Amino acid sequence: MAQPDVHVLSNLEELSRATASFFRAQAERTLEAEGIVFAALSGGSTPRRMYELLASADFRLPWEKIHFFQVDERCVPPDSPQSNYRMVREAFLSRTAFPEANFHRMQAELGDREAAANAYADELSRWLRVSPGEWPRLDLICLGMGPDGHTASLFPGSSALEERKRWVLPNFSERLNSHRLTLTLPVLNAASEIIFLAAGADKAETLAAVLKGPGADERLPASLVRPARGRVTWFVDEAAARGLGQKPH
Repeated sequence: MAQPDVHVLSNLEELSRATASFFRAQAERTLEAEGIVFAALSGGSTPRRMYELLASADFRLPWEKIHFFQVDERCVPPDSPQSNYRMVREAFLSRTAFPEANFHRMQAELGDREAAANAYADELSRWLRVSPGEWPRLDLICLGMGPDGHTASLFPGSSALEERKRWVLPNFSERLNSHRLTLTLPVLNAASEIIFLAAGADKAETLAAVLKGPGADERLPASLVRPARGRVTWFVDEAAARGLGQKPH
């Protein structure tokens, strides 16, 4: 894996615009080559503005040729304020003509979380036409990072970090007292393009450890995202980048 590219922007608005532009450029490149794009979106507060921008006329794409999956989801109803799907729906889906059938929602609210995880793996397999023994290769994955270094719903010390067979897992965060569904590390690391977003001073120490540390560290799950045949690009604001020695550009 090549070293990740790191773009430092002055604030969240500039970060969001840069990320939306990058996302559009990568999607257009994939559309030109493949005619279709398969991407996965994260929840959380940081990517919300980027999703709003993608819904605007300035960043419009041929949505009928793009499919979105979820990186992870909290085990709550889809209309819950905690739902990642609800955030994406409010920020993006409700503002565009994005085809409903092209958004593949994790049904994390189901009582049988194992069945929900397996059903989502089947959905990935069906749309990405994965051959036996292979991992699904998404064109783009948008990730965030928590102050503790977690990404997707892969938390420090969780057993999900050790998973090497399944594509989607239920996972529980004791610190957050939250049940989740999440894509596993091998799925993240099979992607062609990973986009990380990080904003806020509370992430500065962790971001420096991930990007300037010795390498993969299970105490910092974001550092384990290292696609063998893909690229990682970070978009961070000045507050999060204060430990990197880089200025906004």
